[in-house]
Amino acid sequence: MSEIQIRRLHAVSEPEIAGLSDVLIDCVTGGASVSFMWPMTMEKARTFWTKVAVGVSRNERDLLVAEDTDGSIVGTVQVVIDLPENQPHRGDASKMLVHRRARCKGVGAALLVAAEAAALEAGKTVLVLDTASDSAERLYVRQGWQLCGQIPKYALLPDGAFCATTVFY
Repeated sequence: MSEIQIRRLHAVSEPEIAGLSDVLIDCVTGGASVSFMWPMTMEKARTFWTKVAVGVSRNERDLLVAEDTDGSIVGTVQVVIDLPENQPHRGDASKMLVHRRARCKGVGAALLVAAEAAALEAGKTVLVLDTASDSAERLYVRQGWQLCGQIPKYALLPDGAFCATTVFY
């Protein structure tokens, strides 16, 4: 997986929903706290990505995907740009997911750079995110993100155990 291509989706096709669903299921199966509990089904994943596709079509969010050399989606991140009127300068980086087979290969860093560029292009000068992953925390620090703090018992892991969430900007 030496070459990763990052692509912004302006519309989301059925094959892309399938690829995104595969990444989401893999991350949840691997224990990622990304809003879903076990068991993670294809139906739940497809429903989630179909709703995201609506947000993309309404220009409420940017959806970026990382593809490997065969065109398979191995990662994704969203930039939520439709925020309240008192926050026209802010965006949220959301659902940064990298398939376990593609981790530690620069996919997360490439997605983060692309998310930052998409936010700037949308006129956003502050970008925030949160994570419950130690490895993601290390990535954000390496990429120059500023740590705000950690909130204990913020969410649940897919198995139902509490987890803390760390907030960055």
